[in-house]
Formats: sequence, C-alpha cells, structure tokens
Amino acid sequence: MLLRSVQSVWGAGSLSAFAMHRLGQMMEPEPGNPLEVEGVLNPAAVRGHDGQLYLFPRLVAKGNFSRIGIARVKFNKLGDPTGVERLGIALDPEAEYELRSDGGGCEDARVTFVEPLGHYVMTYTALSAHGPRIALARSEDLFHWERLGLATFLPYMGIDFEGVDNKDACVFPVAVPDPSGLPALALLHRPLFPGTRPEEIACAAAMPRNDIHRESI
Repeated sequence: MLLRSVQSVWGAGSLSAFAMHRLGQMMEPEPGNPLEVEGVLNPAAVRGHDGQLYLFPRLVAKGNFSRIGIARVKFNKLGDPTGVERLGIALDPEAEYELRSDGGGCEDARVTFVEPLGHYVMTYTALSAHGPRIALARSEDLFHWERLGLATFLPYMGIDFEGVDNKDACVFPVAVPDPSGLPALALLHRPLFPGTRPEEIACAAAMPRNDIHRESI
C-alpha cells in the first residue's frame, strides 16, 4: 500500500494537521514465484539518483525464508502509481548472521541516502539462530549492495544490548550532534528487551509501567 500526504500544516513547532490518501496496493505475491509464496511485505521506499521511486520489499519463501527484492514503481500519466516492475534481488541470505536451519534470512529493509557518506545505507533485520539483529549494507546506485555486518552497541547508562533481539532500524540522512557536540550518524532501532516484546505485552494482565531507560524505540 502506498500513501500520499494531501495536507500538511506545521504550527509552532508541531504538526497541527496531517492527512493521508490511500493510493492502492502496489505489490502482491507473484503467482508461481517460489520466492514470494508466503508474502511480499514491509518494503523500504527510496528515490534513486534517476528520480525513480524504488521499493525494497521483503520476499518470503516457504519456511519463512526471506530475501530483500528490488522493484521500480510504475506511474500513470496523472502521476499515480499503478504497480511495480520487479528488478531482482538486493540481498539473498548468505552471511552466517542471516542463516538458520528453520528459515531466517534478510527482512524489513530501510534505505536512506546518507549525505556525509555519499552512499545509500540499508538497515535490515538479519534473522539467524541467535534471533533478529540489525545488519547494514551500502550502495552507490541501489542495485549493488556491500554488506557492512551487524550493528554493535556499546553499553549505555547501564543498558547492555548484548544478546538482545533488535530490529526496525533506520539511519538518519544527515549528521547530528552527539552528546559531545560532535557530528555523528544517528540510528533509530527497536531493541526487544525481556518483558517488552509485543506478544508478552499483549498477554499481560495490565500494561506495564514505562521504563524510561528502555523505551520501545
């Protein structure tokens, strides 16, 4: 599903009005394609250097084995999207941290053109026997990707990320000041600390109190 903003009005430091218009379903599993038999979902969307809009969907094969595909969005004369043109695979599970015996793979890409690096950076969920972890790759043209490995996090304010499932990351496009005031790259991510997983919260008798040191994002 693609959405378009049809109204955006900024007030004094806050978004006062924001409306979205549904444009329709862009992609569904291709009949007879074994790489998509269990679904196509959770795509990244990004403009290429050529001005075209590209999607990087999660393609799910039998056994929950996922790859990240590449598709170009097609538009009609009015500028509305009408579907996609499949262009192949961006990342096929190959690295040790992307493989497990009962499925696994590369999932849920987010793609940002990071200006200080002059590259597109993809964050994605690598699913191995150790669980979901954040992995990174980079590209100059959106079609050829170089793996950078798993993201690692130093302990901070007593919070240890070692062994914690993590996913849904996104890199900022420009440098931001770090705690020391120096320019640095920033990353949003969603660590799944014990007791914070969706299935745990959904089954809880009452909503737990927020732990300000362990936010969901």
